[in-house]
Amino acid sequence: MTATTIIKQLTVAKTGNEAMADAMRQVNPDVVAAYPITPATEIAQIFSSFVADGMVTTDMVTVESEHSAMSATIGAAAAGARAMTATASQGLMLMAEMLPIAAALRLPIVMPEVNRAISGPINIHCDHSDTMFCRDAGWLQIFSENAQEAYDNVLQAVKIAEDPRVHLPALVTTDGFIISHGMETIKILPDDEAKSFVGEYKPNYSLLNHEKPITVGSIDLQNYYFEHRIPMIEAMKTAKDIIKQVGREYGEKYGRFYDLIEQYKIDDAEVALICLGSTAGTAKDVVDALRTKGQKVGLIKIRVFRPFPVEDLAAALRNLRAAAVFDRSDSLSGYGGPVFTEVCSALFNSENKPKIVNYIYGLGGRDIDIHTIEAVYDRLNKLKDAQDTGEIVSYLGVRK
Repeated sequence: MTATTIIKQLTVAKTGNEAMADAMRQVNPDVVAAYPITPATEIAQIFSSFVADGMVTTDMVTVESEHSAMSATIGAAAAGARAMTATASQGLMLMAEMLPIAAALRLPIVMPEVNRAISGPINIHCDHSDTMFCRDAGWLQIFSENAQEAYDNVLQAVKIAEDPRVHLPALVTTDGFIISHGMETIKILPDDEAKSFVGEYKPNYSLLNHEKPITVGSIDLQNYYFEHRIPMIEAMKTAKDIIKQVGREYGEKYGRFYDLIEQYKIDDAEVALICLGSTAGTAKDVVDALRTKGQKVGLIKIRVFRPFPVEDLAAALRNLRAAAVFDRSDSLSGYGGPVFTEVCSALFNSENKPKIVNYIYGLGGRDIDIHTIEAVYDRLNKLKDAQDTGEIVSYLGVRK
């Protein structure tokens, strides 16, 4: 196969949840432990039908809570199994105690996670507050713009997480209902091709290997704790190159290239919007429309939020004159949303950097439309020549 040969794929109509469940079927993990929660319930539900129909050899463990789901997944992974689960929102919150443990034990668990607002008040629709709440748990975080990316990202996440230079757990996120329940036409790989791409899992260790007994979960106080955290930190840094490598390989084989960020019509852009997830698809349509009017606008989509793509973003933003960062969550106590603070930190030492403003939007699933995004670009076009930036942090679409 040459670098230009693209493997033939099957075109199907699937929701985001179906796409992620199908990717899990092709991965055929040894163990899946899960507990249902809207809007991620279907992922494990659909996968359980694959188990019942004998389409996978996975041991499916139905547990009494999301905390137990992650605990069982950690136990299975520590025993040397390729283990997965899925969750959303409050389920991720209930797992929170166990998430850093999975990272500290260097277990390459891959978890599809459907973005949903966290309580309170109780809400079952999309924002990114759940994922952002766990952004420093030591997990890779990969965001999906659509069902196609959700499918592709699950396959790539397994390969990335299991790379011996990484060996960290990974979240693959989709926006609740917008992607999870929205049906789209996507392309899926032949089963044997997906299996070949992901490869065979070779665990670093197994608790069941009595010839090489190890201790897991021991106490680690002042003398060694710091040193034992450093390998996790270094692995997260190394993961950037592995993510890029796997994304290139995926593109060369299957025609869809992936990176830490996606730059859309940025080369000659003067202003740009920075966002994550499904909003990028809407924003691209706005960019196309404004380009026909002669406006030099662009878009930067952050695909990988952890590890944060500091160098890539700084390079992409250096020639812009103004940029707006979209946050679908609020830090509640910081200056702006989580994505905004990360972007500003990435640009702190840059000699060339644009004026930057922040928009908190879409909390609890509130829609964002093309007219609202057009208004943001209109402000950026004025801001690029203005002396005063004006209000830095704004809340977009709030009724007064």
